[in-house]
Amino acid sequence: MKYLLHNLLTLISVLFSGIITASSDTVCTNRADYADENAITLIFAGDVMQHSTQFNGALRADGVYDFEPCFQYIKDEILSADLAVANLEVPLAGKPYSGYPSFSGPDEIAMDLKKIGFDVLLTANNHSCDKGSKGVKRTVDILDSFGIVHTGMFRNKDERAEKYPLIVSVKNFRIAILNYTYSTNGMRPDPLLINMIDSAQIIEDIKTAKSSAPDIIIAFMHWGNEYERRPSDEQKKLTEMFFLNGVSLVIGAHPHVIQPMEKRYSADGRCDKLVAYSLGNFVSNQPFPNTDGGAILKLSIAKDGQNPKITWAGYNLVWVYKPKENGKTRHYILPVADYEDNTEKLDASFLKNIKSFAKNARTLLNKENTGIGEYRILPHRRKIERLQQIETSPVKVEQMK
Repeated sequence: MKYLLHNLLTLISVLFSGIITASSDTVCTNRADYADENAITLIFAGDVMQHSTQFNGALRADGVYDFEPCFQYIKDEILSADLAVANLEVPLAGKPYSGYPSFSGPDEIAMDLKKIGFDVLLTANNHSCDKGSKGVKRTVDILDSFGIVHTGMFRNKDERAEKYPLIVSVKNFRIAILNYTYSTNGMRPDPLLINMIDSAQIIEDIKTAKSSAPDIIIAFMHWGNEYERRPSDEQKKLTEMFFLNGVSLVIGAHPHVIQPMEKRYSADGRCDKLVAYSLGNFVSNQPFPNTDGGAILKLSIAKDGQNPKITWAGYNLVWVYKPKENGKTRHYILPVADYEDNTEKLDASFLKNIKSFAKNARTLLNKENTGIGEYRILPHRRKIERLQQIETSPVKVEQMK
């Protein structure tokens, strides 16, 4: 009965989280304690991939793809944020589903990301066009039909002009979100659009964002070199361009491994900028060194008058546990600090792998991070149900025109 009630509440929350208000603002869920309207908590996750082993393992006997078990150990942490963002690195192009090198994932992966707390999904990446224009259009159509806020790909120029940059309101904050990719693997989805890294266009987009008077601007970048654990010169150059033009946060993806993170300070001593060059994989089936996990970046921002500042930032390492269950490989995202010594859940081979991932990540980040340390997830006390939270303080998306 408890399981059925949970599913019913989840269904109700999903239905209501896609409400269209009278002003055509899309409302999505928000979970935080709203006592302080001038402080927010943000969570960013890395690449959400869909290799064939992942969706085959998520297929239930009734023909439904169920990814929620994958996120069960990290769900409460995602729900703790005022705004949670992830990189959806798979087109929702429909059947037949396929993994690398030309991806098409089940629609359920997007819905389940929404259910476990992600408010915004990013869609500009090198696999956006794996299934051509039809795949791009279907991805946008499916995300819209689910009431999932997204940015990075668009049906046409008019839609981009209307919806980009993405402006969301959370508590007393207005946040502008940018998203670009270095490549679409040589494919162009004309007349549909994928945001490409183009410095001149990016600067124009920042100017457009500023016209909405946001408190902060965040740039999510699909960039860098795969499997390299340090940022390229191009990543560093683009970061400086963003900071020079008024972007507060630069969050990277694509290398599939974690890269260093850095805080920056203004002349008056406020921490007002941050870059995370790559958060690695949130979930994937990649077998290469250091690709079996990633980092969740969590930060708190407060404002006093017109000067927002980053009051705290930390990362939590996550690792993908891939046991065999009923003849299938399953995928579970585990907080490393909670499971790296858990001999009851993990056998010797899995313990070896999680410890190796953790050691490599900590060695790099302890040495090269600036002002951003590792944190451990604490139990969260959820004071109100999601349906109440939707009614209490929604995250709103504003139109540019």
